[in-house]
Amino acid sequence: MIHMPSNNKTNQGNFMKKKKSLSIINKLNKLVYNSTFVYPLVIKGGQGCYIEDVDGERYLDFTSNIASCPLGYSHPELNEIIKRYVGIGAHKIAGQDFYCEEHSQLAEKLLSISNSNSKVFFINSGAEAVENAIKIAYRRNGPLPGISCINAFHGRTLGALAFTFSKEVQKTNFPEFPTKRIKFCITNNDPEIDTIQKIVNENKISFIITELVQGEGGVNVASKKFINNLNKASRKYDIPLIIDEVQTGLGRTGKWWTYQHYDIKPNIVTIGKALQVGAVIFDKKMEPHKPGVLSSTWGGGNRIDMAIGMKTIDIISKEKLLERVNKSGDFLKKNLMELKNRHNIIIDVRGLGLMLGVEFLKKEIRDKIIYKLFKNKLLVIPSGLKTIRILPPLIITENEISKGVIIFEKILKEFKH
Repeated sequence: MIHMPSNNKTNQGNFMKKKKSLSIINKLNKLVYNSTFVYPLVIKGGQGCYIEDVDGERYLDFTSNIASCPLGYSHPELNEIIKRYVGIGAHKIAGQDFYCEEHSQLAEKLLSISNSNSKVFFINSGAEAVENAIKIAYRRNGPLPGISCINAFHGRTLGALAFTFSKEVQKTNFPEFPTKRIKFCITNNDPEIDTIQKIVNENKISFIITELVQGEGGVNVASKKFINNLNKASRKYDIPLIIDEVQTGLGRTGKWWTYQHYDIKPNIVTIGKALQVGAVIFDKKMEPHKPGVLSSTWGGGNRIDMAIGMKTIDIISKEKLLERVNKSGDFLKKNLMELKNRHNIIIDVRGLGLMLGVEFLKKEIRDKIIYKLFKNKLLVIPSGLKTIRILPPLIITENEISKGVIIFEKILKEFKH
């Protein structure tokens, strides 16, 4: 979490002008737990790649609400979906106890862009997707240790949290399932790239779980050899490979699924955010055949969200956004690399598609820059220890990217290291 600087009178004075925002934030601070708010932004609405706050200020959004708004804001086709459900009278049902058409429609749509011979189970969120992926693996192999990566983030419900290893504050004093940790290797020549082989040779393992681009952990991109090694171990020892696509799925990295960059077919995939609901896709051979092993009150029952998820897939396909993401991502990465070359407080730029990270020399520098960008109407979010995460809507134009880069450079020039 990044706090608004308390000793900067100019910043405080500027923010005092945002009377409605300040009133709401003060009320929240009295009533709710202060979890991970990044900066004092109180969202009212949005249009395209811009967010508007309750005081009428507009911000260029390079976060997509942490990849949950892949088509930006007020997309006309999504607005039509919402209007269609206004008078339905039963927009949310207990979707594991009662049937609705949207459930079958979204399942069919999602499986059409996924591995064949799979099934899907819908739940509320990405963390619940991970919980149920773990359940599927445990049901098959028993409660043996799972393998996860250092700097991994798989959610903060207790089961998923056992395999998260991103920040100490997320884990202190919480219980864990048995876990084996391995290094998340980002280069093919990493000396620990074959560690997986040693672990599976010496231990009985229930599953392997990993991201392909670590979102919370620093926007680290897995090396192809590392993922190939995990995949080989999974196949050789019949250990389910779970790929966490909660943040990276539905086109964020320029393909429907990031695992397609690695030419693998995971046994289980977890999905959330851009889909609007949580989902776990799994090989049919792993299906728990006894009813009730997996369940969720609202899984398959939030009918508006499922309808928007379906339409999102349609729009990404119809508007050829996968191709656009690759072009936009290359353009944005090129511009960020040029900033790195001109400003030595940036030590790395990395990522895939429109999921990019800019790493700074120190956390303190990163935090100040995020706040200065916010003051200049550009939204970004932190990642890892000292990295800025950039996740703009998939519909972003080169003109909007250029506007964001100009703001970024302005702040870098102001910053005195």
